[in-house]
Amino acid sequence: MEDQPRLAIVTGAAVRLGRAIATGLARDGYAIGLHYYRSSFQAEETAEEIRSLGVPVFLLPANLEDPGQIQQMFLEIDKIPIPLRVLVNSAGIMLHRNLTECSLENWDHLMQLNLRAPWLCGIEAAKRMTDGSCIINITDTGVEKNWTGYGPYLVSKSGLDTLTKLMAKEFAPRIRVNAVAPGFILPPPGFEQERWDQLVQKSPAGRSGSENDVVEAVQFLVQNTFVTGETLVVDGGYRLV
Repeated sequence: MEDQPRLAIVTGAAVRLGRAIATGLARDGYAIGLHYYRSSFQAEETAEEIRSLGVPVFLLPANLEDPGQIQQMFLEIDKIPIPLRVLVNSAGIMLHRNLTECSLENWDHLMQLNLRAPWLCGIEAAKRMTDGSCIINITDTGVEKNWTGYGPYLVSKSGLDTLTKLMAKEFAPRIRVNAVAPGFILPPPGFEQERWDQLVQKSPAGRSGSENDVVEAVQFLVQNTFVTGETLVVDGGYRLV
């Protein structure tokens, strides 16, 4: 571990996987830039948990669908007296829509948050990062399964997977860019438990994963300085089914 403090920005860090990732990086000694949008109460709870680990935390409210607010968020990051070394693009939304049902508003919502925001955040972060830094995007193992009920969502995550590879080439060798593709970690809001259990049982692992499985994947990609342009799938082997 480096002696000097390091800053990790995690988007969508107030709840679910984002919260687990932020807390995991805090345990590794990173100061945390905790981005959130509407989850202000949960963000304060997460910040308090991180402070209890003995590292600084900086709250960064922003609507990532608004490019102006992304720019403003990074201007606030410029005020943090700790070098930016890690960006985890965790914020995202999963909508149950097929291609024919999806409204233009839903399509734009998915693309702006799941794909455009990581692109813009990645560009802004890269301007500020020192050599040896890294960016990690959270994608989805479902991009290999072509679930028609989630078509527009999967298009956004497939685009993010491609964006990861392009950024890895363009930002090399100064900055590494990788992705983690979770599967069967947390059911989407409103997803039927019976259907979730059926899908989980089909995977070679025969069970759902934990948030910590994703955190460990992120930690590996942060620490391993010879991996870039890769997507680390954490799905219990479901992509093999």
